[in-house]
Amino acid sequence: METRTEHDSMGNIEVPKEAWWGAQTERSRQNFKIGGEKMPTELLHALVLVKKMAAIANQQTGKLKMEKALAIQAAADLLLAGKNWQEFPLVVWQTGSGTQSNMNTNEVIAHLASKEQVHPNDDVNKSQSSNDVFPTALHIAGTLSLEKNLLPVLREMIYTLKGLEEANREIFKIGRTHLQDATPVTFAQEVSGWRSALEHNEKMLLDSLAELRQLAIGGTAVGTGLNASKAYEEAFIAALNEETGISFSSEANKFHALANRDAIVFVSGALKALAANCLKMANDIRWLASGPRSGLGEITIPANEPGSSIMPGKVNPTQCEALAMVAVQVMGNDTAIGIAASQGNFELNVYLPLLAYDLLQSIRLLTDGLHSFNENCLKGLTVNKKRMEELLEQSLMLVTALNTQIGYDKGAEIAKKAYDEGTTLKEAALALGYVTEAEYEAWVRPEKMIGER
Repeated sequence: METRTEHDSMGNIEVPKEAWWGAQTERSRQNFKIGGEKMPTELLHALVLVKKMAAIANQQTGKLKMEKALAIQAAADLLLAGKNWQEFPLVVWQTGSGTQSNMNTNEVIAHLASKEQVHPNDDVNKSQSSNDVFPTALHIAGTLSLEKNLLPVLREMIYTLKGLEEANREIFKIGRTHLQDATPVTFAQEVSGWRSALEHNEKMLLDSLAELRQLAIGGTAVGTGLNASKAYEEAFIAALNEETGISFSSEANKFHALANRDAIVFVSGALKALAANCLKMANDIRWLASGPRSGLGEITIPANEPGSSIMPGKVNPTQCEALAMVAVQVMGNDTAIGIAASQGNFELNVYLPLLAYDLLQSIRLLTDGLHSFNENCLKGLTVNKKRMEELLEQSLMLVTALNTQIGYDKGAEIAKKAYDEGTTLKEAALALGYVTEAEYEAWVRPEKMIGER
């Protein structure tokens, strides 16, 4: 492999000739050969965005000559458009501040802007420290991923569920608690529980975004803002808001912004809540679709691919299983995020790459998982009305309708007699003499047992 010689404060080092990165990136590449997990592309995009906004702010506040500022912006735009993420080879398992990825970004941009003699530290990193750049990029990446990716997909799924709900308002079925028969519901009511859960999750995510949109930029090394200015900070935020169309703001207390990652914990908690509700819904659907002849069989889900390598004709609830695995991974990520966020010592948290990797993976997995589930399962879900009616008619819990007429104890006696003797509720009730046939027909009516919701 051909190399070129690069220089930093530690001396010379050989770098692959065609690489855009410099000495500090190469040292990290050689010293941290741990795992294969690379920095998420969403974070790299945000880091480049930070450098572009910093160049604009530095130029506007008179700290960077226009020629250099424009060269940095052009290099950043080239990266944002071309997505040459192979020039960012560093793994997650590096310095906990993300300094080496910050320098990777500085070096690549300086290389692309080299005609103007741009220096990675003195120019690209001007008014910045890795300690405020990386948390800022993390918050930007999380915000963009939520607002532009996950939330739109979540709303699409809610829309699908609303349609399913509307189409099944007159479909009556047995409800279930503890996996046992309960009183009747409509299928629309059952679906409304899934839909409402996701609407609550949407609100939780929106609430968490209020924290995530607050940025550490301007805090520099320890929160004091050394080598930066308030004017730079304000110019940065204004440029970023114009670039993204999102209302970011500057965190008022930079010591908190550098040392604490509670906003990430908050967002991750909302993601975990969404994962929990998705797992519950996926499990409900695969239970309801179980069979086709030896299970509940109340609904049918799309047969997307063969389900077995040995059993011909078998179809499995694969989209439910995929979403369930996504949910479990997100829950695991949340545990890691909570622990990592608690490890801020004095003026800095040093688990930042892990926090970035896990948070952005959770958002990405939920975005893709919900989209796949919506397109390949929910939109093709159909109701087996005959099976629902059959199971409803067989249920012993319809006896609950008699509670206000004959009392709980007599109702329990009817249900027990029907179960023991394998008869219907009506036959047991008439045999015990607790109701007349006319009374039973008037009182035990599933459509009157579902409330007005």
